Amino acid sequence: MSILDFSGASQATVSFVTGYGHRLYSDDFVHELDRVFAPSHTDPARGDFFENQSNPLLISEFFASALPFEDEIFDGALVWDSLQFLASPLLQQVVAKLHRSLRPGANLLALFHTEERIETIPTFAYRIQDHRTIQMYSRSLRKPAQVFNNRSLEKLFQDFRSVKFFLTRDRLREVIVKR
Repeated sequence: MSILDFSGASQATVSFVTGYGHRLYSDDFVHELDRVFAPSHTDPARGDFFENQSNPLLISEFFASALPFEDEIFDGALVWDSLQFLASPLLQQVVAKLHRSLRPGANLLALFHTEERIETIPTFAYRIQDHRTIQMYSRSLRKPAQVFNNRSLEKLFQDFRSVKFFLTRDRLREVIVKR
């Protein structure tokens, strides 16, 4: 199988996935979001991170660097918490691209914070240690683009075959989606 991982390359995850004979494509999706959309001290005209996500030129650059995949090439995707930082309509475009990139029957794992009245949320780098353990390394605090409840997630993934929700002890909503 071929697996997409949005948390960036880590030896632990690479070893775990390839140990089962699968291929892994890793990219630090949140880093790419920052690289393309974040205001820069060298270019102060870049404006707001979320407003920049509606700029067609920046969107084109983002898709070319972060999502350059052909259709139906992945058997699974580990999206982690990265979708929380996408403003709509970029969010819908990314989910549509993920849908096209996954083979029929493929699964996607995404995480969303459940707190509705929170200004910033922690971001993490995720490392699969073994079949029971995922280590979460704190990266930073970030403002989410929006708050997701079960209904908004069902609507977001409406083109997928099924959407299942699980609540964790640490106030995360695990979402497993099947194409």
